[in-house]
Amino acid sequence: MTTSSTPPLIEHLIEIRQRLIRSVLAVLICFIGLAYFANDIYTQVSQPLLDVMPSGASMIATDVAAPFFTPFKMAFMFALMLAFPIILHQMWGFIAPGLYSHEKKLAGPILFSSVFLFYGGIAFAYFVVFPIVFSFFTSVAPEGITIATDISSYLDFILKLFFAFGLAFEVPIVVFVSCWAGVTTVETLKNKRPLVIVGAFVLGMLLTPPDVISQTLLAIPMWLLFELGLFLATLVKPRK
Repeated sequence: MTTSSTPPLIEHLIEIRQRLIRSVLAVLICFIGLAYFANDIYTQVSQPLLDVMPSGASMIATDVAAPFFTPFKMAFMFALMLAFPIILHQMWGFIAPGLYSHEKKLAGPILFSSVFLFYGGIAFAYFVVFPIVFSFFTSVAPEGITIATDISSYLDFILKLFFAFGLAFEVPIVVFVSCWAGVTTVETLKNKRPLVIVGAFVLGMLLTPPDVISQTLLAIPMWLLFELGLFLATLVKPRK
């Protein structure tokens, strides 16, 4: 009988490298497909701000290379978001061999829910948060101040919100998996609900730009999604 001469640790490292390569290739392929539409993507994403800007105001570029590089940065970040399901699938493929067959049956619903919630968080930020936040910012500008947002600053602002809301909407999955894996229990989390609510507002402060509106619009959904995770956790037995 022949045995493999490769140590288990080396095999795991090789598998991690292969899955990282697949994830990077997925991002690159998505970026190549989106690069041609970089300007159109930036125009569409900046529309919530343009819709509420005063008549005659426009976005500006303070850096010479910004009109060229900024849309491509946006396209790359969108490629990363678009490749998120593939990246998540590669992560799951690495840990799945350590689970029992009945535990693997949860893989499909968990993966689908994770992707759905991530994109749901991004959509919530774009369709709900952006109009409210930008409308407020432009309405409180002092008299005599001309609003002319730099395109690079706008990119940094919205990307923080996109990823903050995308990751925050994963709270139900984190709660569900933690209870199912035995890391914690539903009763324990219910008793710590006040701390969770305070923590949601603290995370809202840390993950979003320094304004009360976006922080609140992130903290409240996180709390509600936490409650959803608790409800889902009651539907399955903890893993032994």
